[in-house]
Amino acid sequence: MFFPYDRWLRHGTVVRDRAASVDPGGVTLSSGRRVEADYLVLATGSSYTYPAKPTSDSTDEVLDDLRRTHKELAGSERVLILGAGPVGLELAGEIKEVWPHKHVTIVDPAERLLAAFPAELRAELHRQLDDLSIHLRLSTGLTAPPPIEPGQAATFTVTTTGGHEITADIWFRAHGVRVNTDCLADGRLTTRTPQGQVPVTDTLNVHGYDHVYAIGDITDIAEAKMAGYAMRHAEVVAQNIIAQLRGEQPAATYQPLPHPMILLPLGPRGGVGQLPTPDGPAVVPAETVSAYKGADLFTGRFTEQFAA
Repeated sequence: MFFPYDRWLRHGTVVRDRAASVDPGGVTLSSGRRVEADYLVLATGSSYTYPAKPTSDSTDEVLDDLRRTHKELAGSERVLILGAGPVGLELAGEIKEVWPHKHVTIVDPAERLLAAFPAELRAELHRQLDDLSIHLRLSTGLTAPPPIEPGQAATFTVTTTGGHEITADIWFRAHGVRVNTDCLADGRLTTRTPQGQVPVTDTLNVHGYDHVYAIGDITDIAEAKMAGYAMRHAEVVAQNIIAQLRGEQPAATYQPLPHPMILLPLGPRGGVGQLPTPDGPAVVPAETVSAYKGADLFTGRFTEQFAA
């Protein structure tokens, strides 16, 4: 949201509004404005807890929130993170990079970290977490949520389901993703799955339409919801729409990778990853994770695109 979309599209228009309803002919916005479309791509993504995703639509308000949270975090010695998925682990790594002395604890009910990935990758992840002195408590829940809002500094104590107490000065929620498909709730375009997702074909068309597509987290594709997959979706849809504009049949299809991929930084120099190769999935070292993602969390890639 910090990039200049209004200056990025040389042959397009950026409308800053919220989609209220979508139908085969276009989108009705919250303002009442109607945007007609010959081709329609649903790319509304998902919502997540702060600070992984912002709580405001205003860039100024988001910057104020982040500066406030940074100040609260800087003054807190003990940090509790609820959720040991990629978001929680990355957050812990970033905190330790800036404040190595802080006591960081991650709690998650899961029995294993990144269960879909090989033992080699998980062992390396545990090793790095130990080296960073990040305290990991798996197979653990809380009997009640912390008594204060996440991201606010105040000392508190919570009790785990195993009867242990954890005292912290600030906490963050790193779980609870929700797909953004409320604009489809009226059923004018499609029927969502029980999970709120959009059924798509292998060409990424919304079922029943050859001019409507969906990409990213909102699709019902059986794969992890990660930015890397959404980028692959976008390439397929772009090829198909270009073909249709040329009067050709769309032929690009999306096939989920047979093995999951991930780049999970633990600070700008650490982390673990698995990437596809011609010989199958390969676990990559921290140096590769840093080069591809950890050093700047992909911001450099998008800065170059918007500056082009």
